Amino acid sequence: MFEGSPPRLLPWTRPDGGPCYLSTDDPDSHLSVLADTVEAELLAAAEALLDDAEAPAAVPDTEPREQCRTATLRSALRDVLRIAVSRGERLPEPCDHGETKLCEGRTCCRACRRQIYL
Repeated sequence: MFEGSPPRLLPWTRPDGGPCYLSTDDPDSHLSVLADTVEAELLAAAEALLDDAEAPAAVPDTEPREQCRTATLRSALRDVLRIAVSRGERLPEPCDHGETKLCEGRTCCRACRRQIYL
C-alpha cells in the first residue's frame, strides 16, 4: 500500500512534454517552494491575460468565427482560474505531527488521522 503523500503534479513539463511529479512529504523543500512560486506566477499571468483580453466584439474587423472562439477561450480561462483558486482555498493546513499515511484513499496525519491533502 502507498505510504506518505501522493506525488505532486508540478507546474512544468519534461522536455518531451510529459508531466513532472514530485514525491515528498516536505512542503518546504526547495522544489515544493519553487513549484508554489511558479503556480502563483502562472495564476497571476492568467488573470492578467484575462484582464487584458478585449471582448471580441470590441475588436474591429474580427470575423464572427474568431469572435466566438475568443469568447469561448476567455470563458474557459475564467472558469479554470475560478476552479484553481477554489481548490487552493480548500486545502487544509497540515497538522504538526509530521508523519502521514494513506487513510481510506486520502493522505492523513498518522497521529490524528486528519486529512492533509484533498
